[in-house]
Amino acid sequence: MAKQTNLDIFLGGFAHILEEQWQVDVLLKAGDSDPDAAISAHKLVLAARSKVFKKMLEEDECKTSSEKEIITLSEMKHEEVKALVEFIYSNGSMPCAGHARSLYLAADKYEIPHMRDLCRNELISSLNASNALDVYELAQIPFDDALNKAALDCIRVNITTIAYSDELKLFAESNPNLTVEIMKAYVKRRENRNYSTYYGQ
Repeated sequence: MAKQTNLDIFLGGFAHILEEQWQVDVLLKAGDSDPDAAISAHKLVLAARSKVFKKMLEEDECKTSSEKEIITLSEMKHEEVKALVEFIYSNGSMPCAGHARSLYLAADKYEIPHMRDLCRNELISSLNASNALDVYELAQIPFDDALNKAALDCIRVNITTIAYSDELKLFAESNPNLTVEIMKAYVKRRENRNYSTYYGQ
C-alpha cells in the first residue's frame, strides 16, 4: 500500500473521523431499514455540506434532544444512504458509479451541487439504449438541460432499438408529453439528414 502524502491525510480527515466514529452525534436512516441499521454522522459535517441538512438540524426538536437525532431519508435505500454519507465525508472526487441515479436525486433534494455534477457526468457517460428513457425522465425532475440533451441525443441515435421495446410502451403511458418530444426530435433528425443528403453535405 502506497504511503499517504500530507495532502492525502488532510483531504481524508473527515473520512477518518467517520471511520473512527469520533464524537458522532446524529444518525441517518434509510426508508427501508430499522433504527438499528442507522448510519452515524456528525451534525457539523452534514451542515457544512448541505444547506438542507443544516436547516433540518437547526429545528427545535434537533436542539433539545439529549440523544442522537435520527434523520430518516425515506426515499433512499440503506446502501444509497451509505453512499451518500461516504461522499459527504470524501474529498469531493469520489465517483458515484453504482448509485448515480439515487445520489443525483439526493443531491438535488439536499442541495449538494458538486455531487449532482459528478452524478450527471456519470449518468451521461453510461447512457445507452436500455437506460436512455429512464435518464431522460430523470432529467425533468428538476429540468437539467445537459442531462436532458444527452439523453435525448442517445434516444435519437438508438431509436430503431428503443421504438420496439417494452420500455417505450411503459414510458409513453406515463410520459405522453415527453414521448411527443422524442418524436419531434426524431423527425427533426430525419429532416436534417435528408437535407444534408439532398444538398450533398
